[in-house]
Amino acid sequence: MWPLVAATFFMVSGGTYGTEDIVHGAGYGRAILILLLTPLLWSLPTAFMIGELSSALPKEGGYYAWVRYAMGNFWGFQEAWLSLVASIFDMAIYPTLFVAYLTRMFPWFQEGGRAWWVALAVVVACAILNIAGVKVVSLTSLWLFFALSAPFVAVVILAPFKLGALANAVTKPTTSTVDILGGLLICMWNYMGWDNASTIATEVEKPQRTYPRAMLAAVVIVALSYVLPFAAMWMTGLKPTAWETGSWADIAGLLGGPLLRVGVVLGGMISAFGMFNALVMSYSRLPLAMAQDGMLPSVFGKLQKKSRAPWVAIVALAIGWAMCLGLGFARLVTLDILLYGASLVLEFAALVVLRFREPALPRPFRVPGGLFGAIAIGIPPALLLGFSVIRSEHESVLGMSSFAFGMILIAAGAVAYLVNHALKPSGWAAVRIDEKPQPAA
Repeated sequence: MWPLVAATFFMVSGGTYGTEDIVHGAGYGRAILILLLTPLLWSLPTAFMIGELSSALPKEGGYYAWVRYAMGNFWGFQEAWLSLVASIFDMAIYPTLFVAYLTRMFPWFQEGGRAWWVALAVVVACAILNIAGVKVVSLTSLWLFFALSAPFVAVVILAPFKLGALANAVTKPTTSTVDILGGLLICMWNYMGWDNASTIATEVEKPQRTYPRAMLAAVVIVALSYVLPFAAMWMTGLKPTAWETGSWADIAGLLGGPLLRVGVVLGGMISAFGMFNALVMSYSRLPLAMAQDGMLPSVFGKLQKKSRAPWVAIVALAIGWAMCLGLGFARLVTLDILLYGASLVLEFAALVVLRFREPALPRPFRVPGGLFGAIAIGIPPALLLGFSVIRSEHESVLGMSSFAFGMILIAAGAVAYLVNHALKPSGWAAVRIDEKPQPAA
């Protein structure tokens, strides 16, 4: 069980970096409550749903192949579209985090638009590394994860020795406008990534018993990695208004001096760069799979001769990520959750549809509770996603609310499908899962 727990931990958690605005928006007590409840209402149901679908339909292309098989071509295309568009906003978050920590130590990079150029350099560097096939050590490396976590271990150890000592500490004025709802969405983003872990459900011994226990253990460990540093800082009396994205660096400096501050800055930059670089490989395979199925032009299936990397897909996505760099951390998270949430709803729908349509389909891992359990686990994530809709109405992009912008992107998926169908009236390439034909749209 523990190898699965470790793998899940590394895939989901990027460390404590990027969680600061949760405290700013909610305060210490409510932030800790949110960090404890969100994985139970958001992470576990999602992990269980994806665990069943990935074990029942072990098809390359993952989530969009499941939805397409369960509900037909149209909804399969929408799943792929939503996942791809959401990935553009998700990936723009990591260069933004990289800059947030860099400028804490070197404010010079924040002047005159230099921050945008630094973020762009991260995008370009990782795109080149992935096209070249260079294997860069990323967040999945055990030793690196412990190195990134070490500053926060020091925070937990040092904080009790400064009980109430930072109540009147002078901190850098924050510019964060995140409220409690925004903090919740940032928390949901920090608990995303369980779909990566669930793809190995079929390789787990006794998955019916081991997988739920491993997921529960991983949720507890990830939650503690977020909660303990905040609980420790709460003891120091530091005001919640001192927190914003990147402020862990300054706060660590107040607690442990310049060395701890440097450790947090370097850790935050390495974490953001490593996660971005690793996810370039993951996300670029979605356009590749879509091109192979005929959902995108075949040019997206072109591979670099030596590395076999889908270089056209990587370049196209990198352009999309670069275009989103100026949106800011909170706005990127809001759009990411809104679009990702729509794709997640389709995956829960696919779970239920397959329970009705193919009850005898072999499922090495099955969501417990029968049909009722399959339906019930989708309710808490759907309710939480409702908060992203509310929040998106108060954010603006291109002169419109983030919600309106998101709805345009979602509607564009239907238009793209109609265009695709008009250009390819014969339909997509056949998809067969366990030698079963693809249902008609």
